[in-house]
Amino acid sequence: MASYSMEDFVGNGALNELLPKLLEEGWDDVPTVKLMNSEDMDVLNMTQRQKDALEIRTYLHDRVLMQYGDMLEASGKCLPEILSLSTKEITTQFGLKRGHLVRFTNRTGLRTEHLHTSYSLPRRTMTGKTSDNDTIFKSSGSARSMKMQLRSNAGVYYDDKSVEQSVADLKVKDGHIFEGIVSAGPPEPRLCGCLAPPPVVDMVSPYSCIGNISIQKMTPEYKIGMQPLVKTRTPPMKASQLWRDKPAVLLCIRRPGCIMCRAEAHQLYAKKPIFDGLGVRLYAVLHENIESEVRNMEFFKALGGGQLLKDKFLSGFVFNPRAIANYRRAKALGLEQNFRGEGEIKGGLFIVGSGKSGIAYQFIERNFGDWAPLAEIISICSQIQEKAINIICLVM
Repeated sequence: MASYSMEDFVGNGALNELLPKLLEEGWDDVPTVKLMNSEDMDVLNMTQRQKDALEIRTYLHDRVLMQYGDMLEASGKCLPEILSLSTKEITTQFGLKRGHLVRFTNRTGLRTEHLHTSYSLPRRTMTGKTSDNDTIFKSSGSARSMKMQLRSNAGVYYDDKSVEQSVADLKVKDGHIFEGIVSAGPPEPRLCGCLAPPPVVDMVSPYSCIGNISIQKMTPEYKIGMQPLVKTRTPPMKASQLWRDKPAVLLCIRRPGCIMCRAEAHQLYAKKPIFDGLGVRLYAVLHENIESEVRNMEFFKALGGGQLLKDKFLSGFVFNPRAIANYRRAKALGLEQNFRGEGEIKGGLFIVGSGKSGIAYQFIERNFGDWAPLAEIISICSQIQEKAINIICLVM
């Protein structure tokens, strides 16, 4: 599968020895590393072999074929040379399975994890530590320039047009209900109209429903060689700590082993550089590992206006064409799955403003496997950041 672990991405090849430096310079997640340009590579003093390795592994990661990374890299060939081989030569030399070979040789429609070409990153130059007397605000600058400086302070620069174009390219499917705050998939009939789809709330949950929920950290801050899960039980904390100083996207996952839930998390995290640029944090919320949340499931109740949204396997999946289509969409990504855990409780997504500014957006999983459209998520996050920047500029 297309793992987002840096260790899995670099493998045992030429990039492995560069991993400490990548993390030191802020290239600490796979979506960001895949955005690296030739100037970035030169700043890191990457060898031609390392550049070729990055190109190969980026190509493989886009096609969920990372298991062939070490083998292709060990061949000593660059990506254009490998792609110039016949399918028979590729199969013979690298042992690609027939289905994998189709994905490998398909060069169109699979690069879904990159930002749109209009969303360009700036020239990145390494500078020394800023003087304590320096400030990002200049008295002679315009309000717009101050906004741009504030945005660039998040770590990745963007401009209004590039974000608007990125949102425009992420089309919302026809029939999707979007009221600016509460969003859900279309209420399609099931079993030839014999079964009615479950109702969903049309009012955003009050902030008080989620601010005081007890949560527990399951994954540590990323470090080289760190275990993916926290082995020692961490003390519970209030959920409001997650968005205390920055807005947050909270993906409430119905079941961690579900391939549709994993696919949604996968495609959302693939856009992490955009969220980094907007100053928004990403979190996955589970209900199966924390005693208080397993018992109360407050995040999941908040999605349903105080009640858990549940559906049965037969009525919610087998007799639901939309859910089956969602499953096929997720299956096509080649992700692993398991069937452990509770799977009838519906999930969803919250976008929460920083501090106590409240819930800005709430998506409800009406059908198993419904995803909150990226266009809506990015648009709402952009509006939150724009509002915060305008307030700061007014105060100044």
